Amino acid sequence: MSKESVTLIDNRTGKEYEFPILKSTLGPDVVDISTFYGNTGMFTLDRGFTSTASCRSRITYIDGDIGKLMYRGYDIAYLATKKSFLDTAFLLLHKELPTKEEYKNFLLELKKRSFIHESMRKLFDAFPDNAHPMAILSAAVSALSAFYFDHLDMDSPEEAKEMAHRIIAKIPTIAAFSYRYSQGLPIIYPDLDKGFTENFLYMIRGYPHHHIDLKPIEVKALDTIFTLHADHEQNASTTSVRVVASTHAHPYAAISAGIGALWGRAHGGANESVIRQLELIGSVDNVDKYIAKAKDPNDPFRLMGFGHRVYKNFDPRATILKNLQKQLVTELSIDTELMAVAHRIEEIALNDEYFIKRKLYPNIDFYSGLILQALKIPKEMFAVIFVIGRTPGWIAQWIELKEQPDMKIARPRQHYLGPLERTPKYDI
Repeated sequence: MSKESVTLIDNRTGKEYEFPILKSTLGPDVVDISTFYGNTGMFTLDRGFTSTASCRSRITYIDGDIGKLMYRGYDIAYLATKKSFLDTAFLLLHKELPTKEEYKNFLLELKKRSFIHESMRKLFDAFPDNAHPMAILSAAVSALSAFYFDHLDMDSPEEAKEMAHRIIAKIPTIAAFSYRYSQGLPIIYPDLDKGFTENFLYMIRGYPHHHIDLKPIEVKALDTIFTLHADHEQNASTTSVRVVASTHAHPYAAISAGIGALWGRAHGGANESVIRQLELIGSVDNVDKYIAKAKDPNDPFRLMGFGHRVYKNFDPRATILKNLQKQLVTELSIDTELMAVAHRIEEIALNDEYFIKRKLYPNIDFYSGLILQALKIPKEMFAVIFVIGRTPGWIAQWIELKEQPDMKIARPRQHYLGPLERTPKYDI
């Protein structure tokens, strides 16, 4: 019996089953149970996949116990403070940070690809007034497959790279158009003289023939949020992308599925929920009352933006955004009641034994919502911002899956608890 294995004993029969242990570069090793059903005639049950690795990946590493996050081996703090979002996107796609020349060419290509087919304007016209931008965005990204159907069958890495660059370039434009249409505002086209993140802010805020002043700290803040959201291992939306991709569906259909998953309040919609809850609390004078409600086991109220499924220590992304928030407050002279409420809640949570014991630290959603609010980005656009940031990670995950020769269609099993075979009571 190998030492690099796990032995499972069926106590009902005394039978023993051996499964190999596969070494990881970092983090927990894994037990390969791919032959479990064939050997035992049973399935494993793991609700929410809390202990199940669904794939092999070389992209992102998380250690939730110590608050560690890395993209391709680079610590998130280094990427978020020393590099740009486009540096990070290039890293995720091409496995290395770009040289100056590679960065220049990458930016130029994204600029040229940022325009969408004019026929897509008709799609936006079909949506009712006040449609949520995420609904429009999801439909528009899926519709891209009709304009670039050649991406369905890609035989070379170069074709995959072209597809990846195209979707990363067009997502901000589609996102901005989705918002402008939902508000009945005139469409602002991309400006080839502006950088990636600056251009998105311009398309959101701009008006025809009117100059808008975008402060460097605003561009830096949004660029950092994009970087921090660029990938996060096998979360719900990334898993959705991989599951759809395993069917050999069009890559843009897989991205659209990821957008749908990200829209959920428990995922990409969490920072919008944080702001709505802060607005509900309304005043610093009300904070103690809501803290008491959060600590009351019989009260359904829960503080949004605290704790994380993966991080059992401080969310490393939250640490970065906390410092960035302070910089924003100083440079933009932001002094709102909402900020005061958030600061008071944070102060209590970081010093109250109830929160400390349960490791309910402020997470990325707590700070990103406040920063986006400070940037005058509407709440309904928060999840859209998440999509723009996450697209390079989704595409990197899609490419990685397609490059694996043993790729199989995703097909989880189930623990069936329904009725036995039934005989009809009436034969009509």
